[in-house]
Amino acid sequence: MMTNHSIATRHHWRWVLVWLLCWLTLPSGVRAAEYRPLPPSAKSGLSNDWLIYNASRNRLTLYLPGYHAPAHAYYQWVNLRPSRPLPITFVARQNECLFLDNQLIFTSPAAASYTLDLATFLPASAPAGQHLLCVWHADAVPNLSSFANAIPEVAAASGKPASTVARALPRPRGHQGQTVFIGFLLLIGLLYGGLRASYQPGFARIYQFEQLWRRGNNEPDFLVKPTITWLNILLVLIFSLSFALLLVAIHTNIQSIVILRRLFAVPESAIVLRVLFYTSLIAAFVLGKYLFLELMGYIFDVTSLVIVQYREFIRTILFTGLFLPLVMLLYLGLNQTLPETVLWVSNGVVSLLLLGSVFRIARTLHRRASLLNLHLFSYLCATEVIPLIILLKIIVFTY
Repeated sequence: MMTNHSIATRHHWRWVLVWLLCWLTLPSGVRAAEYRPLPPSAKSGLSNDWLIYNASRNRLTLYLPGYHAPAHAYYQWVNLRPSRPLPITFVARQNECLFLDNQLIFTSPAAASYTLDLATFLPASAPAGQHLLCVWHADAVPNLSSFANAIPEVAAASGKPASTVARALPRPRGHQGQTVFIGFLLLIGLLYGGLRASYQPGFARIYQFEQLWRRGNNEPDFLVKPTITWLNILLVLIFSLSFALLLVAIHTNIQSIVILRRLFAVPESAIVLRVLFYTSLIAAFVLGKYLFLELMGYIFDVTSLVIVQYREFIRTILFTGLFLPLVMLLYLGLNQTLPETVLWVSNGVVSLLLLGSVFRIARTLHRRASLLNLHLFSYLCATEVIPLIILLKIIVFTY
């Protein structure tokens, strides 16, 4: 005869079995009380999947470019063995750092391309398997698309010997779109030549070096002629195309800016699409500045100076835009051997273009009304100086 204690024990185990069956039938997302990482991939080397740190959940999550905001640190799990080389290539800005298992292994001394063997940084006693790679930069977003395996995995699997790279070796920074750049440069040259042959008087009014810094009291012809003409619109489009080529070639990560990534998503590999995208942005900025000047002129009650200011702005950027194709030729010719010099020259030309337009506009306005007037000086700061600082920060000092 069964006692009350044995009956209670049997009921207890029955309820335990029922609860266990119910828990097993629940969906995994419901019964998972903690984060369980996916099984590691059998593929060795780098992948295109990067992780970012989620502070609220205290874990690494998959980085989705169209969903998450850009970060300064990106992580990836890689399979490493101390005796098996794993060279990678990447493009790094100055002072960009790489960490392996939270240990600093490399800091880029300058902006260039590098080749690095991750296996050489593992201690001899380190276990083979998953190790955490981190890419970090204090002031900019790392160029994740440039990280790739230096040796194809097919060649490694076939038994071919792989050369070991024991340290970071800077390589000349090539660009996969050099053919595209040459094609666009030829198009720009043909457009300039066609416009010069078709609109000789109007073309000469803009591209005359002796009138750029003239000191006479007579106004240049361009400042008294209509601004919105077919010639000027075509020249603005050519200038925008030249500027866009320079931005895509030299400053490859402008779209890492949060505002641009939220509004437009342009792939890194679609070079032609990126050039056209930047061309449309620059042309919209140049042509839309007139509306901004009209608004600020109404606020500051200086509407009589708006048209002269805008004409001087157009004339200056169109004239200085002639030097942008020359910088692109310098990039195509010397970027393989002197990438740092090309970067400095491109930043210098862009800075002179922006600063020169502000100085020319200030000089032209000073002829009409003295800039010693605090009211006019405030208007100049609001319409030229503050936008200049923003553009220099986005285009020049970020890189």
